[in-house]
Amino acid sequence: MADINEQVQEVLDKLRPFLLRDGGDCELVDVEDGIVKLRLLGACGSCPSSTITLKAGIERALLEEVPGIVEVEQVF
Repeated sequence: MADINEQVQEVLDKLRPFLLRDGGDCELVDVEDGIVKLRLLGACGSCPSSTITLKAGIERALLEEVPGIVEVEQVF
């Protein structure tokens, strides 16, 4: 079975085309105690909607698809 970092990365890879389409991307920094730490890159880093993208899009997908994930945090 894939470890949690690999599972998170798989979900991010599925979401990546949507971020890239808008000129952004994200990078997995760490997964610690069920908290995924992401760095938003490109247009996502400065977009006013990035918090919504992070919480409503990425976090929701990770909570649904990866057991043990409790939250997604943005790191800079």
